[in-house]
This record gives sequence, structure tokens and C-alpha cells, in this order.
Amino acid sequence: MATCFVVQGFGKKTDFTDGRVLDLDASYAIIKEAVEAAGLKCIRADEIQHSGTIDLPMYQQLLQADLVIADLSTYNVNAAFELGVRYALRPYATIVVAEEGFKNPFDVGHIVIRRYKHLGEDIGTKEARRFREDLKQAISEIVAQRQTDSPVYTFLNWLSPPQDVQAKVPPVSISARGVATASAPESVDSSHKEAKVEVGGHSAKFSLDAALERIAASDFVAACPLLEEVYKQRPNDSFVVQQLALATYKAKQPTPEAALLKAKKILEVLSPMTTNDPETLGLWGAIHKRLWELKHQETDLNESIAAYERGFYVKQDYYNGINLAFLLDLRGLMALRAGQRNEGIADTVQAHRTRRDVMRYAEQALTGDVTDEKRYWVVATLWEAAAGLGDNVEAQKWESQARALKVPAWMVDTTVRQISSNQAMLVEIAQLSAR
Repeated sequence: MATCFVVQGFGKKTDFTDGRVLDLDASYAIIKEAVEAAGLKCIRADEIQHSGTIDLPMYQQLLQADLVIADLSTYNVNAAFELGVRYALRPYATIVVAEEGFKNPFDVGHIVIRRYKHLGEDIGTKEARRFREDLKQAISEIVAQRQTDSPVYTFLNWLSPPQDVQAKVPPVSISARGVATASAPESVDSSHKEAKVEVGGHSAKFSLDAALERIAASDFVAACPLLEEVYKQRPNDSFVVQQLALATYKAKQPTPEAALLKAKKILEVLSPMTTNDPETLGLWGAIHKRLWELKHQETDLNESIAAYERGFYVKQDYYNGINLAFLLDLRGLMALRAGQRNEGIADTVQAHRTRRDVMRYAEQALTGDVTDEKRYWVVATLWEAAAGLGDNVEAQKWESQARALKVPAWMVDTTVRQISSNQAMLVEIAQLSAR
């Protein structure tokens, strides 16, 4: 059966041109449906079982695959590089796709890019159906016509593509569950057999999906070894690093403090002190917030505030914003207790303004089709922000909506504790400010 290799990142990735987070796994699910509906087997790099580097099977796929689909969404440098390799190797059967917000760089301005639209982190049902059908039709036509679509072979039309692909390259087979393994043919001598990709363990996608299921079930201890295995295969993937840091500090093993320090070390590879990735900043802020709760060191509080603040202004999202407001009130209260009136008032005023911005951004996030759990955190943020602003009518409205959603009780309990803690701080802030 003909095969299609999908060039794409995986997990949630941030588009740094506008701060949006796109779930590329949601995109891939639709692409895979379209590919299989067109009669091809579909695989992405993280589905390949391999030992050592992914480079060998990746280059094999770029050369051998009957079709390559490259998703350039979020301006993925790796995807752009692999697309260029494919264009150099094969004159035809390459499709480029990208999310609607992708802005064409000059060199790809003349290339046909098939667009799809994310709604929040996911793709809506109607849009998914449209994109799937359009892509299926394009795949069928492009594979059948075998017309040159590579700009390399279009403009350098005297070039000849490789003619002995099947004879010299070890075949890549795809199992029934869509996992590829590479092996050397019997005609290859022993020195070449050393380069074969052996099957061992699971693919990165298999392990990552299993880990995300554990995280969704709050089983962070079980998620950690799965993510560590994925990290060995893809140490430079920001999503993997973020999920590993998250699971590590939430697992609280062997102690909460040790877990936080380990998670901090893991996250340092993403340069949290200078990055503008809001997901990394949110995690960095959370780790230092919890370190503050354990050790009460001012440096951790300030580091958490700095991370949440940068993440909020980069992405303008409710998660970083509501945590920023809470911690600004906390720092403001500490300053007022220490007699530093100007510093304390400055922080509490900024917290008030941040909550107003949070409400505006959170209300925008309610649009679209989302799960009850995702909707809950948006509504709970509006509830907390309104309560922090002293708007009891709005707070009661959002509380009613939050409690009406079918979510685990611990989620509501977490919100209630956070609001109660903030209300107590606000009472003391008012008393100290009036002196």
C-alpha cells in the first residue's frame, strides 16, 4: 500500500507571531483521516519505533514515501527544513498545509498552501469536515497525476531525481497500528546492517499519548517514566519538556520540594528566564509559586510574578493573568505589612487592573465548542476575577455557571480555596491601606 509521511510537530505548540497555542495532534488526526480515506497509510515521525537518532528513518521517509504532507503551522523550523529536503529528493507528490494564521514567507509565496482553521486549541467539527474532504480530494489527484510540484525541479528542470530509491534504501514498513520500523534488506552487507533501526519499546507518540492519559487522570507518578522515555527520543521538543516538568512537580516524588527543584531543572533547557513562550512561562511561574509556598523566599515570589507577567502580556491569556493578579496582591500585602506603603499600593492597583484585563480575555475564550473541563477553567477564572474586583453580582453569575458544569469536585474546591484566600488578603489590604 502507498504511504504518506506527515511532516509536523506534535502536541501543543505556540505560534510566536500571535501567541496562539495550536494543538497539532488535533490537526494530525484530521490529516490522517483524509490520508487513510484516500487509500494511503499514514505516519508521522513520532509514530516511528526506533533506537537512537530519528534521522535515519526520517530521511528514509522523505525519500521513499509516495506522498509527503508538510504542516508549516507555528512556523516550525524542523518542518520547513524537512519540506526542503523532500523538495530536493522528489519532484512530485508533496502537499503543504498550514493553519489559517500562517503568513507566507517570501520563498513560499508561490507554493500552494492548503489552509485549515483552529478554534482555540482545537479544530471545530464543521471545519474539520471541510478540511478533511478537501485534503482527501487533493491527495487522490496529486498521487494519481504525479505532476512536478517541487520548486527545485520546477526551476532547475534539467535535474534528474534519484532513480534507484527502492534498490538501495532499506524499506520502511508500517504495522497495522500505523507504526513504522526500518530494516536493512538481506542484500546489504554487515557494515550497512549496523545502521538499521531496531524495534524496541514504543514509538514516541504511543508513549506520549499514554502519558497524557495519565496526566488527564491526575496520575502524575505513572506519567513521569513515560515522558522520560519520550524525552530521550525527542529532547528538543518543547511540548515534551513542558509535560515532563508538569508531571514531575505534580508527582511530588520523593518530596514536594525535591520534585519542584527537579522540574525547575528540566524546564531550564527552554530558557525560561528569556523565553516568550507563554506555556513555559506559565509552568515556570507555577513552580516558583509552589516553591514560595514551601520556603517563603522572596526570590521565588518575585520570579513567579515575573514569569506570569511576561506570559500574560505575550499571550494575553486568562491563566497567566489570574495567577499574576493573585500574586501581586500577595506581594502587595507583604509590602504593606512591612510598612512599604507605596510598593504595596502599586502592586495591589496593578492586580486590580490585571483582573479587569483577565475578564475581557476570558470572556473571549468562551466562544467555540469546548469540553466542560476547559469551559470550567475559563468560567472559574471569571468567577475569581469578579470576586477580586468586588463585583458580587458578576461573581455570583459566574459561580452559578461554574457549579452547573459537570466537572470533578476537586476543580471547584480548588477555585473556592483560591478565592477565599484572595478575599482574606483583600480585607487585610484594605485595612492596612486605610491607615
